[in-house]
Amino acid sequence: MIEYSKFTLANGLRVIHNYDPSTAMVALNVLYNVGARDEKEHLTGLAHLFEHLMFGGSVNIPDFDAEMERAGGINNAWTSNDFTNFYDVAPARNFETLLWLESDRMLGLSFSPKALEVQRNVVIEEFKQTHLNRPYGDLTHRLRGLIYTTHPYRYPTIGKEISHIERVTDDDVREFFYHHYAPNNAVLAVSGNVTLEEVKEGVEKWFGDIPSRAISPRLYPAEPLVTSPRHLEVHAKVPQGVIVMAFPMPGYGKEGYIECDLLTDILAAGRSSRFYRNLLLDNDIFTSADSSIIGSEDPGFLMLRAQIADSSPATVRRAEELLLQQAEALATRPDGSCPLGQHEVQRVINRFASDFSFSAMNYLSRAQSLAMAEMHGEDINSIVERYRAVTPERLSDTAKAILDPSHLCELRYLPE
Repeated sequence: MIEYSKFTLANGLRVIHNYDPSTAMVALNVLYNVGARDEKEHLTGLAHLFEHLMFGGSVNIPDFDAEMERAGGINNAWTSNDFTNFYDVAPARNFETLLWLESDRMLGLSFSPKALEVQRNVVIEEFKQTHLNRPYGDLTHRLRGLIYTTHPYRYPTIGKEISHIERVTDDDVREFFYHHYAPNNAVLAVSGNVTLEEVKEGVEKWFGDIPSRAISPRLYPAEPLVTSPRHLEVHAKVPQGVIVMAFPMPGYGKEGYIECDLLTDILAAGRSSRFYRNLLLDNDIFTSADSSIIGSEDPGFLMLRAQIADSSPATVRRAEELLLQQAEALATRPDGSCPLGQHEVQRVINRFASDFSFSAMNYLSRAQSLAMAEMHGEDINSIVERYRAVTPERLSDTAKAILDPSHLCELRYLPE
């Protein structure tokens, strides 16, 4: 069980704290409720670019990293379609330095044209390295464009194309910042060797005067349901063929989300999984096979992914048949009986509980998990219990509803 306290400042900043006297360190995590889904259609990639810009200097601190290093700290960040997250770790005695640094860039960036140009070039090079000049680099672009037709999830976080990043202006940066980066659109989590009293005093001192802001509403349309199979075949300079089968699934917190997460573990988590036993050991068609969910706030997708030994039409068809057979074997049978045993289900639930518990032993992971739980409005200590409440029958019913061939979006990514 993770013990924590929380409070909210007058400007809307939610703060959650976990005291850990076993370490001499402290982790500070700031989670903003903004991601790639908040971008304009002609300026995709802006949220990720903004993650980089947040290290380019703020109103009173021209060099964020230099000040962090002087405090003996490290920092990093990540961006998703839904959120942008910044985290810092330093000796607990320098906790106030972390508050100073994070509060100043929440208050306002320097909005320097030089910083924009530097970070723009960094992001463009990242785009080239990870998506244009790497085998399978554009797979995510292709897959999201196949699954989504109207929702902003149809573009990956990196952006739709480099030209969007190239055209970002200073005005675009200012508008995005003041409509999304605000205390009333963020959660601050602290875990480490600082007391609740120190956190309350320090957070009020450094964040209390930052004004709340009007947050841009999310007005994009809901994605229509996939009602008939979609297929896309791509040929590129890749060493092996890849087959990706995606099925739309509920967003976080909705009925069926946890079940989809557990179903992918039954299929592909470890050497006891069905993919390992039935696909990798029993035949030579596959060189790898995996299953996962793209967990997101709005409806995401459950994915079956496999690399195949050769890309002949016969092998591709057989690989597709075997993948679908494994998925269909999870679904409630026509007579209403459940094909999943309690032991198999308990194995994946125990695996989740173990992974969750081990991650919570680290103060940085704890700070990030607490921030996300607060953003979701949930008690972090209830998460494992919700997984433990899942029954084989619920899993097989979810498999029948989600892993329906009529909802399939399949991408064949094959060698030229």
